[in-house]
Amino acid sequence: MAPKASSFVGPGALDVSFEVNGHPATVHIPPHRTLLDTLRETLGLTGAKKVCDEGTCGACTVLVDGKAVYSCMTLAIACEGRSVETVEGLARDGQLHPVQQAFIDHDAFQCGFCTPGQLMSIAALLRSNGAPSEEDVTRAVTGNLCRCGAYPNIVAAGVAAARKAGRA
Repeated sequence: MAPKASSFVGPGALDVSFEVNGHPATVHIPPHRTLLDTLRETLGLTGAKKVCDEGTCGACTVLVDGKAVYSCMTLAIACEGRSVETVEGLARDGQLHPVQQAFIDHDAFQCGFCTPGQLMSIAALLRSNGAPSEEDVTRAVTGNLCRCGAYPNIVAAGVAAARKAGRA
């Protein structure tokens, strides 16, 4: 039996095309470049934070095809042809996303460093569950570390955002 043919890329840079916050983007990057570094350094989208760079804190959370992922652990090349959404893409036409407004209303941030990842995790939850319980919100942000300990307010904001989005 002949081995299955596979295609390899690299080691040199190549073009990778995907959608970012509803807009097409093509970047010329090496195949080992993470989505986080591509977003921050190549595309200038610095909302996703580079903190642990090993997939343990959640500060770099973005949505890929609507699912929350750690962008520090995702290769940009794996996003070819996919949709990527960052915290910069949540607000539309000058209107804050319900999760963003709920974070303000419920004082769900202190230093704000984890906030983009928290927002994206809850936004992903609300897209799959329009009426999450406190437990659902807690589970959604479990992989997002808040060093300030604002978890009760973050959970309250997530539940409130679901209520507000349901009325919108």
